[in-house]
This record gives sequence, C-alpha cells and structure tokens, in this order.
Amino acid sequence: MEMLSGDRGKKALIAVALAGLCLGLLLHFSGQEAPARWVWAAGVAPVLAALVFEIADGLRRGEFGLDIVAALSMSSALIFGETLAAAVVGVMYAGGTFLESYAAGRARREMHDLLSRVPRSATRLSDGKLEVVPLDAIVPGDRLLIRQGEVAPVDGTLLSDMAMLDTSALTGESLPVRAAAGAEVMSGSTNAGEAFELQATRIAAQSTYAGIVRLVEEAQRSKAPMARLADRWSLGFLAVTLVLAGLAWWLTGDPIRAVAVLVVATPCPLILAVPVALVAGLSRAAHYGVLIKGAKPLEMLAQIRTLILDKTGTLTEGRPRIVAVQSRGTLEEDEILRLAASLDQASQHPVAQALVQAARERGLALSLPTEVAEIPGEGVLGHVDGRHVLVGGDRFVTERVGDGALPDNGLMAGAVLVALSVDGHLAGHLIMADPLREGAREMLDALRALGVSRILLATGDRADVAERVTEGLGLDGLRAGLTPDQKVLLVLSERKDGAVAMVGDGVNDAPALAAANVGIAMGARGAAASAEAADVVLLVDSIDRLRPGLEIARGARGIAIQSVFMGIGLSVLGMVAAALGYLTPVEGALIQEVIDVLAILNALRALRIRPAPVAGMAA
Repeated sequence: MEMLSGDRGKKALIAVALAGLCLGLLLHFSGQEAPARWVWAAGVAPVLAALVFEIADGLRRGEFGLDIVAALSMSSALIFGETLAAAVVGVMYAGGTFLESYAAGRARREMHDLLSRVPRSATRLSDGKLEVVPLDAIVPGDRLLIRQGEVAPVDGTLLSDMAMLDTSALTGESLPVRAAAGAEVMSGSTNAGEAFELQATRIAAQSTYAGIVRLVEEAQRSKAPMARLADRWSLGFLAVTLVLAGLAWWLTGDPIRAVAVLVVATPCPLILAVPVALVAGLSRAAHYGVLIKGAKPLEMLAQIRTLILDKTGTLTEGRPRIVAVQSRGTLEEDEILRLAASLDQASQHPVAQALVQAARERGLALSLPTEVAEIPGEGVLGHVDGRHVLVGGDRFVTERVGDGALPDNGLMAGAVLVALSVDGHLAGHLIMADPLREGAREMLDALRALGVSRILLATGDRADVAERVTEGLGLDGLRAGLTPDQKVLLVLSERKDGAVAMVGDGVNDAPALAAANVGIAMGARGAAASAEAADVVLLVDSIDRLRPGLEIARGARGIAIQSVFMGIGLSVLGMVAAALGYLTPVEGALIQEVIDVLAILNALRALRIRPAPVAGMAA
C-alpha cells in the first residue's frame, strides 16, 4: 500500500500537517506550550507514517531516495522534543510530494482506448440476413459486411471482386491500396471504397490489430523506469548529512545539534524546486501545442540523442496532394484540375476528395456533374458543363481513349497518376503523392543543433518510396518495410547507445512509441493508439513543434539542475552552521524555508522559457 499515492491522499496529508502547524502556533502564542507540542506532533505523525511506508515500498523495488533524509529529520525532531521544527518540515515535505504527484498526474492513461478504434461488433451475413454480433462471436468462416468507412474487425479473405483499403495506420502506406478477390485483409484496415464482403480467417483475439495491442503492452512493461532527478544525488547527500550530524553529536555530546543538522538537511529544495521547474516546463510546452505526460518524460526528452521518425503522417503529410499537373492538349492546368474535381465531387474515394480539396484551395469554381457513373477502384465518368469527362487511373482512361502516354518527367516513387479525358481525348495527368511536411529539413537541422546526434527513418512503406521522399534530408539511416514488431526491435537496438525518441502517428507505430525512452505521437490527426502509447503528444499537426518541445524540456531540466545545486549548496552551509551550534532546530527549519523560497523562485524561471519561433506558433 502506498500511503502517499493519489492526489486525494496527498491533499489530506497537506491539510493535516498545515492544520497541526497553525493550531500549534496559536496554542504556543497563547501560552499553552504542552498542548501545542502535542498538536504539532499529531500533525507530523500522518506525514511521517506515510513517508515510512513510501520508503519501505521503494526499498522493496530497489529505489533509494532523499525521502530517507526527510524521515530522519522529522523522527529525530520528534524524539528529542523539537516538535515545531518537525511540524515545519512535515508541511514542506507534504507540499513537495503533492507537487511532484501533480507533475506525474498527467502521465499516460491505461491502453483501453487503443481497442476503441476497432468496433465492438460486426455485421455478419447469415442465412441471407444481416445481423450485428459482438466481436467474440465471430469465428473463422463467418462472412462479414464491411461498409464504407468501417474498420475490418478481424483478419480475413476478400470475397468481393475489389476493395479499396486504407492501411496507413497499420503499414504506413499513405495512399489507399486496391485489393482483388481472394486478397488477405488485415484487421484495423479501413474501407476507403464501396462496401465489401470479408470471410473471417481468425478470431478477433488472434488478429493483426489485437497483436499490435499486445506488442504495445509488452513494450510498456519492458520500458526501464526513469529515476527522479532529485534522487540522483540522494546517496551522496545522505552520506554528507549523516557524517555531519554524527560528528556534531559525537564531538559535543549534544543530540540537538544533530537534530538541527538533519532539519537543515531536509531536502525540500530538491523535493520542491525540481517538480516546480518541471511542472512549469510542462505548462510552457503545452502553450506551444506539445503535451508532455509528466515530469519524468520531460526529463528524458531533454536527454534524447537518437530520434527515430515514421514517414507517413509524421515526416510527410499523410494524405495525397497534387505535386504536378501536365496538359496533353490545349487545356490549362487549372482547367484540367477544375474539370477533374468537378466530376470527382460525386466520388467518396480519398484521391477524388483530395482533388476536390486542391481545386477549392486554388479558388476554382466547380461545376455540378451530371449523368455520373463510378466504377469502384477504377474511375468516374460523367458530364461537366456539357462535356463528356473521364477521371481515374491511367489504364482506366487510356483504354477508353487509346492514348497511353505517361507524364514527361516520369513518375516519382509512390506517386499516384490520375488521368483526365475530355470528349474522348486525353486532356492531361494529375500527379499525386504524399509530400514531405513543410519545414521538415529545417526542423531536422534545428534538432541536430540542439544535440540530437542521430536521426533515423523507420517506415512500413516501400524502400524506393521512402528513399525518394526523404532524399536530401541527411538522415543517418533508413529502415523500410518494417512491421510493428520490427520497429520495436529497431528502437530497442538503438536504446543500447543512449536515450531514444520515436515519433509516429499510426496504430503500427504504437508499440515502438511505447518501447522508446520517449514516444512522441502526432495527436492532431494520428490514431488514438499512438497518442495513448506515447509520452509526448504534438497537439498541432506539425512536426516542427518537436523543436520548441525539446528546447523547453532542456531548458526546464537545466533550471531544475541549477535549483538542485543551489539548494544543496545552501543546505550544506546551513548544516555546517547547525553542527557548530549557530542554529537551533527551529532556526534551522526557518533557514531551510528561506532556502526553499529561493530555490522555488529560481525554478519558476522555467515559465519564461522562450523557444525559437516556428511558423504559425504563438510567442
């Protein structure tokens, strides 16, 4: 049982300790010394008991921290009758633990939301009827209907002639893929086209998506815990404290001097100032659209040396965009796009919708198409402004017009070619691809300047696509065609050489995010799975927010370290003064409060960290 666990318990401890201190002071100044001592002791007792339980639990886990100094300080003060000093220390310690809990309270939630992306039920075809059944009722051989926009709940075989599948969350393939009858469909794939029939080949618990969930859980369990910043100096500080207290008692024969040393040594500057600086860093990062889930991830983010990036939706936009329009006749580029987008208003295909969006962004006036017919997965035909128009794949259009000429400059790896014919003649091509995010190169250069020495790309996409898209970025390595478990292995192998951050946005990235020292998710459009598994979520759909996030983390950690050394230095001076008899325990407690205030004021400077601005970022 952890007595200090939970904000409610910590609030109760602060309330009891503060009430005991204040009531005892009222009794003391009214001349009732004995009751005041009992009240002070009563206020300290719950804090000390909770602290002892916390220390015992930590020692069982092999953790050794500065809490031991605080326990020695309070207990020795009570034993030798310095109850006021004990009460002051108790209030400050209870306040520090609550503040640290507040910093950790934004840590990741349980992974239950990961499964929410897959429906809890499915539509099964049985005896010519459709019935909605829970996932655990599906068995191999069942025929399922997957409607447009729905997610395949289990692995299966495609029974329909064709299906358009969005597998970006699973494989990193940014554009929808066309599957023919008999193809294997992975659970977690989204139907991007017309409804299709699927024959289940596995139960839900054994399907691809469930396997990814298990990978995430295993990766989280294997992640090494991060020690509190203040605890890293605990052993040396404790040794110095015990030596000074022991020498003061032994040389003078006065145990009160030892109590005074322990009271001054109470590590409140470390316990208070460190979480104040880190919480301030969390708040500052959130102001710039970077949600860091607790003080420990912020500490680790500040120490990152290796960065692993996913491609689709992270380094690239994650959605198809027009990269070129080439005319094959007399039509201008904008007219080619306008006619294609006008007809594609009648289609729900992702590429068609991307064309419509591109036309609207250019301010083109779209016409209402008539006599529209769509051949799923192939193209659309109809009339626009009285002209017969065909839009679709190059083969779909050229087979109907007899002209198969490709664009002049060929086709970049991973691009999609959309052809347009008007009144029976090939009018032009629209080349669509998933481009790099704007400012990606500058962002990577800035991260290197901040101390990130190794940047890798890890993607489930094809190698030729990844190489072409990232050409000129100066990456230190590229790993393509990776499955979720292979991404985890890459992260684990890189962790051997230092702290690793992984950035991703899809379900397939979630296990690697959980395995990394710091997992960073693109939260604006990314999958819930990646956001849940990550330690850091970029709330703005822009990877360049990594830079201010890293700057703030390093700045806050630097200020926390300054507060640690300042607090330790001043405490050591106070301990020496107490050992020489210049400070009583109560005076030592008051001196310690002055040190606390100075350390906290220094820590609050983290609220004024100003990272270098990026496009669209408020100051």
